[in-house]
Amino acid sequence: MILALAATLAIVVRDHTPLRAAPRSSAAELATLWQGDVLEVRGERAGYQKVYDYRRERGGYLKSEAARPVDLSETGAAELLAVLRFLRDSPGSEALGISYGAAYLKAVPARALTAEPFDAIARMAERLADQASGSSNHLADVAAHLEVVQQFGIRMRTFERNGRMQVCYDGELYRRVLTLAGAGSEERARAALGLTRPDCIDPDLGPVLRASLDDERRELLDGIVDRELNLALKSRIHARRAGVWASTAFEQARRSELSGASVTATAPAAAATAPTAAAAPAAAAAAAAAAAAAATERARAELLAVHENDLEEDHRAEYVEAVLRVGAIRWASATPAPQGGPLILSAAPGDPGQTCVTLTNARRRGAAPLVRRCTYGIVWMASAQAVPQGPAWVLAVQPLEAWRELWLFHEKSGTWTIDVLSPAAVDPEEGYVEFSGFAPGTRRLLIAREFKDRGRFQRRFEELRLDDLASVRQANTADALRDFGRWQDAAWRRDTLALH
Repeated sequence: MILALAATLAIVVRDHTPLRAAPRSSAAELATLWQGDVLEVRGERAGYQKVYDYRRERGGYLKSEAARPVDLSETGAAELLAVLRFLRDSPGSEALGISYGAAYLKAVPARALTAEPFDAIARMAERLADQASGSSNHLADVAAHLEVVQQFGIRMRTFERNGRMQVCYDGELYRRVLTLAGAGSEERARAALGLTRPDCIDPDLGPVLRASLDDERRELLDGIVDRELNLALKSRIHARRAGVWASTAFEQARRSELSGASVTATAPAAAATAPTAAAAPAAAAAAAAAAAAAATERARAELLAVHENDLEEDHRAEYVEAVLRVGAIRWASATPAPQGGPLILSAAPGDPGQTCVTLTNARRRGAAPLVRRCTYGIVWMASAQAVPQGPAWVLAVQPLEAWRELWLFHEKSGTWTIDVLSPAAVDPEEGYVEFSGFAPGTRRLLIAREFKDRGRFQRRFEELRLDDLASVRQANTADALRDFGRWQDAAWRRDTLALH
């Protein structure tokens, strides 16, 4: 809620403004004032204003040009709105703009109030939060601005994400915009985008609350009418929907895993004679698997509706992140293909919450598995692919909604082993890695990686030696690597999002 402002006020327009004990530059400095600070004016003397700062409970003097008086009557509302509109699109002036917005809300009569000031204040609050989350050299100034806007009821949420602090606006005024009958389509769209940011989801949120939050995010975004938006906002809405539906697909797939009849597991022949009591979990798992597939298809459809060239430069990262999240979950809509040959890769439930993957030789009945490994992640059996020339198998495993690994089953000195390839050689925030082909002459594994590291999105195409997984060549584009041109997997080229 915006704090009510008193009359006879002035707003500080400069950062690092000294509040002095007397009206002269040599007087003792009592406090440092910041843009947006609101002061009560109690007089003027020798080019200084005599003021009282209620936030600090301190009076003093400051240069007259350092603060602007505001007219809080109905006649002054138009001037305050004009200043608010100017500051709304002026990066670095968020605290000042929010202060003028609060003054306008005090001055404007209820009959003339629209969604515009709430939208403007919320956008500036969101931008200020982004500055506080960044690595600017002016974080001390940003921290002071955050303290200024608190007096107007602007609240921030703070939590740790990937080793750094994430500051997010709590979105109260965006919610206010959505409740106003006269709010415009673009104002409603910006509000929905502000309330559905993936980077502002608490990473410690439990699965039940997270699923409920995703339901809310989908409802907000689906309530936006696309045809009434400009091209940039329309593409942003589609990109955000794609990311939210990708999260939904992951949650549905995880429910299927936890139901006890994993969508990734190869059903045993004895399932037909299983007790009737097992039918309910199996049906629940099948329903969740179908829901995951449908959500994945919806995510892909929303992604295809994005026109990247319509996006402003500051918002293209939203599209790239949506591509990464949809790419990570893409196997949820695929169906496992029948396996031929002597080596069979299968998955079955292990300990509670686990799925265990086993590689066996069908020609050796009763023999011990060649290799076995269990995981709490989702095992995408539709991704399982044999590399006969290796010999080797590859399998996608997804422990998190925006993190998908590649398991490589291969033989070393007569013994089968499993190596796990992560989305990047470093420790990225999120990403995926996938099998792209195999060059038999050089025994090189072709892989594609797409990941986010320290806020930047990167894509790598690599050739790895199968024997020791050492990187031989890598490039930012597949066309730059010779083996990708000749030996890339046709199904990968058809379905991957890494070539978007």
